[in-house]
Amino acid sequence: MSLHQRILGDIEGRILSGEWPPGFRIPFEVELAEQYKCSRMTVNKALTQLAKTGLIERRRKSGSYVTQPRAQSAVLEIRDIKLEVQSLGFAYDYRLTGKTQRRSSADDRSRLGLAAPAPVLEVTCTHFAGNRPFCVEQRLINLAAVPDAAAETFEEVAPGPWLLNRVPWSAAEHTIRAVAADAPVAAALGIAAGSACLTVERRTWSNGAHITHVRLIYPGEQHALVANFTPSQPK
Repeated sequence: MSLHQRILGDIEGRILSGEWPPGFRIPFEVELAEQYKCSRMTVNKALTQLAKTGLIERRRKSGSYVTQPRAQSAVLEIRDIKLEVQSLGFAYDYRLTGKTQRRSSADDRSRLGLAAPAPVLEVTCTHFAGNRPFCVEQRLINLAAVPDAAAETFEEVAPGPWLLNRVPWSAAEHTIRAVAADAPVAAALGIAAGSACLTVERRTWSNGAHITHVRLIYPGEQHALVANFTPSQPK
């Protein structure tokens, strides 16, 4: 392994492990050159490569900093958040924060699109990119349609991929909103209460049965939604 590759691997490892979190200032070139007993040119080559991959941002006269994870999701796609985080070059982690089974309330039925009361499971969790919160997930599952969910702990696997592996969805509806973070969401995301957030709400069906409603809440400055389309053809 060349010295350039060693420097590259060391810095990349510290970033992806969360040891150097987003916003952390990387040691200056002269400091790294002294640490590795090499020229500044060798260090510069490694930092330039890291900047091209998006892991660090180089600021003139200020130094190099670990970037914030910034995601782009297609509006009409259902994507695995774990793969989304990993595509950004960050280690993924997941933490269950709540799981409650109950008889559906009027609000639950509105979110799921249910006409009559039914047992539901509410699951809340936080997804992480490195050691930084990536998004908060608030999910309702219709237990009349997916009874096996009642026995699942969701300690090891998030409810999204668990559902996708068991209940193939046939229809989905997305609603996108800008919201201010309330106190619980702000605490989970590590932002100030009232901060702008991007919320993606999705309701899915399987052969006409209402399956789940999920609300994904992202810090507003760290997420973008992308839609691809083509002009309609004249008839």
